[in-house]
Amino acid sequence: MSRFPSLQLHPGRSLGFLILGASLHDVLSRLKAQPHLYPTIDVSYSPTQPLVAPIILTLPANGFRLRFDGPDQRLRLIEILDFGKTQLGYKNIDLVKLPEESTATAAAPSQHGPIFRHVYNRLMGPTFPGEYLAPNDPTGDQTGLYVLSYPGIAFTFPLQHSSWSPDADFVSLLSSTAAGPAKSLAIFHGASWHEARKDLFTRPCPHPRSLALSMKGKEYQPDEIELAVVFGGGVVELGRRSSSPFRIVLGETTPQDLVAELGPPDAIYRKNDHRLSIHKLRRREPRASHGSYGASPAKSEDLFDTDHSSAHTTTDDSDAEEDTDQRDDDPSQSTAKCFYNYFHHGFDIFISYPSGPSPPFPTANALAQPPTTNRAMDRLVATKVILHGNVPGSYPFNRHRRSQWIIDPDAAGTSNILDSETSFTTLSNELRNLWKGSYGSNHAEKATQNAIVLDRDWGDSPGSSYEVLEGWEDGEQTQKRGSSTQEGSGSGTTQIFGFPGMLFEVLKNDVVSCLTIY
Repeated sequence: MSRFPSLQLHPGRSLGFLILGASLHDVLSRLKAQPHLYPTIDVSYSPTQPLVAPIILTLPANGFRLRFDGPDQRLRLIEILDFGKTQLGYKNIDLVKLPEESTATAAAPSQHGPIFRHVYNRLMGPTFPGEYLAPNDPTGDQTGLYVLSYPGIAFTFPLQHSSWSPDADFVSLLSSTAAGPAKSLAIFHGASWHEARKDLFTRPCPHPRSLALSMKGKEYQPDEIELAVVFGGGVVELGRRSSSPFRIVLGETTPQDLVAELGPPDAIYRKNDHRLSIHKLRRREPRASHGSYGASPAKSEDLFDTDHSSAHTTTDDSDAEEDTDQRDDDPSQSTAKCFYNYFHHGFDIFISYPSGPSPPFPTANALAQPPTTNRAMDRLVATKVILHGNVPGSYPFNRHRRSQWIIDPDAAGTSNILDSETSFTTLSNELRNLWKGSYGSNHAEKATQNAIVLDRDWGDSPGSSYEVLEGWEDGEQTQKRGSSTQEGSGSGTTQIFGFPGMLFEVLKNDVVSCLTIY
């Protein structure tokens, strides 16, 4: 039996189970679940712009590299850098035949890729002329690169610069001794590499984020969520890939509605952590007159009711404390409250008994607000939605898939886009202006500028290893090996800011790590 993993190439689609368009969360979780096949995974990202610069997974023991876009964290490019680490095939034809030595223990040496004749005659067939990249210093005996493109796949061959001529036949050139075996291979979505690289990280993905949906198994899989639209007043609309949107109305949407529309949760967490309950003893201002709100509109303690599910483990954990009311004295009703953890959707939903609805945006368009039915106070409903950002370098990285959201501009009455990629400084300035004059007092308004600091580094370490890449392609690299919570990393320190109906968890780089809607 071969000691090398075996993967089939599918141009424009995949390398084995690694499908273009798949989410970073799905891919990384799948790789980490097979440490015997993928023992080393290096994660590279920009610490200052983690949602802008691409995220790169490098698997040195397997010879390939995966590039994801920053905003949506979807797989955009698959690169084979060493053909001697994985047995690669195309339509059951080996690109390079590797030795079958099941007893060998030494690491596989670097090996050249397929020669041009094998690619052109047996694997892919004829194609159009490719693109020649001259060496940086064309003087002397230098080697350039010739990129031979097919739809969805490209091979890079080394070519002696002295032999290159734009008028020469590329088939003759690459078949001659002036060209060597392929150095690398790329799988992408597009007609050619020249055409695809122009918008590689921004073009629409033809395949789902979920590997389960892409593989089209027999089991039913709920439609994936594309975007969460925040309307205010406790209304969140989940846009889906192929189905109609599903609107969650906090205080009304039932657990049965959630399971029917989103599928069963990946985990259910019942809360037992009370570390933030002390903040419920802080000031309790008299109820403001109609049309004005304090720092937290329904209950002041709601500001601190959030789920940081899986902050310490990959399935169940929370740094939150549920609302205290008369039902909390009844153990049977207290245990009924729980979080529905949808890791593959990128959010959690808190199930409890309804309270007063959070206020709509002051400038909200009445047409944007759904009609509110009578709330049954004695049944369990969704009362909070927690949208996770899955920001590289943050403490809960890869606990959830990244969830993108946007504040509806019509409901908020703003012409600026306020979404999950917007810096918190911009979000805060816009929301302060939006709610200006709507608070019960100046003290309540100033309270929105204060933050509670959480330090998750004091908890259990996630045990992840990161490579921090400031300039992902040609800048200086700063590496940080070992635990991401090593002394001085500060990856677990976040700040929590509250606005009516919304709670933002913000990292040191001004990126929103989590948004809670209540």
